[in-house]
Amino acid sequence: MSKENLLPLAQWPRPAPGQLIGVLTDIDDTLTTDGEVPAHVVASIAALRDAGLKIVPITGRPVGWSVPFASAWPVDSIVAENGAVALRRNAAGGLDKLYQQDAATRSANFARMQEVLAQIEASVPGARRATDSAGRECDIAVDHSEFTQLPQAQIDACVAIMRAAGMNATVSSIHINGWFGAHNKWDGAQWIVRTLFDRDLAAELDRWVYIGDSTNDQLMFERFDNSFGVANIARFVPQLAHLPRYVTPSERGEGFVELVQAILERPAA
Repeated sequence: MSKENLLPLAQWPRPAPGQLIGVLTDIDDTLTTDGEVPAHVVASIAALRDAGLKIVPITGRPVGWSVPFASAWPVDSIVAENGAVALRRNAAGGLDKLYQQDAATRSANFARMQEVLAQIEASVPGARRATDSAGRECDIAVDHSEFTQLPQAQIDACVAIMRAAGMNATVSSIHINGWFGAHNKWDGAQWIVRTLFDRDLAAELDRWVYIGDSTNDQLMFERFDNSFGVANIARFVPQLAHLPRYVTPSERGEGFVELVQAILERPAA
């Protein structure tokens, strides 16, 4: 596939007022710019909430890393670790953790994953666990572009070791993630929409938007009619079996803001 298959955001036929229910979004290199989420991106998230839309970031980042953002951002939930665990505010103003796996399964999987991570670090030149690994409960992550640069051959080797151990493996814009279990971003999206909103995401895909930037978003790109890539998705286009339908003019957080502007700009009656 090639970037020529991507339609510009300007060609998106915006849904009629009231049709959209919510927006699901990746975080790294979709909301972030240079590792930070700028204030005007958070303001765009708030604008979606003010318009009555649901907003749920879905990320490969760890649940521990996600806690301050779930507390501070105007979102309904953050789904972390590629669909394994979610954070939502409770009535007391704190955060609850929701898991897809029971405690015994998580404990057994965690021990096995640490063995695989140690094997990767010992056998793949330059491979190092992600610096956010201490906050991970349901997956492991190897850094390839956040604080180090890992060549494609080594990225592929890490993925191969994870899969040989029976793990799922996916590559985000910064990390190689691996985990035991059937969950993924798409499964996690269905789970959280059902759990929080009592809605069937698969039955109403035309009423939701998804935006992302890399190969670990392609399960979402495959399913959503209203699927978007920020402009920096160009880096991953050669590796994508499923492209988003549309692409924003700008990269990263600026591209997300452009999508929000398009969502909130009502078509003429």
